Amino acid sequence: MMNEPQYILLPASRWFIYVSLAVAFALDLLPWGRLPGVPDWVALTLLFWNLHQPRKVGIGIAFALGILIDVHEASLFGEHALAYTLLSYGAISIHRRVLPLPFWVQAVYVLPLLVVTEIIPFVIRLATGAPFPGWTFLMDGVVEAIVWPVVAALLIAPQRRATDPDDTRPI
Repeated sequence: MMNEPQYILLPASRWFIYVSLAVAFALDLLPWGRLPGVPDWVALTLLFWNLHQPRKVGIGIAFALGILIDVHEASLFGEHALAYTLLSYGAISIHRRVLPLPFWVQAVYVLPLLVVTEIIPFVIRLATGAPFPGWTFLMDGVVEAIVWPVVAALLIAPQRRATDPDDTRPI
């Protein structure tokens, strides 16, 4: 097995974190954002930042974004807020074990968190009398785990610094 290069990460700036969360929120606002098989971009971005920067993005931001998603979808107030806060709690609790692993192995660890994030609104809707929508809701969590390595690589890219910096190239 080849050794991956060890990167020294620059600190993540708050503006980049908030811009990435705003872009994820905008992607969820698109008309195709809630179709089966389309990832929940807010959940993926929250998961990434709660794994990598748990002190800058925490449960409070997850709750606020969940409320905004609930308002946008006109769903029962608080169902996504609950799902995102539990996702954030789970991510913060496992972040030290998951961070040293390659992104494709991290996908295995975050799969249960992402599936539970999809199950919570589903169970709340069923408990309030909504009709059973089928089992395709589980597909979203699996698709999000498949997309995880790409999302994580894109969000970590601005923080990477060369392993052997020299004066002839920028960072």
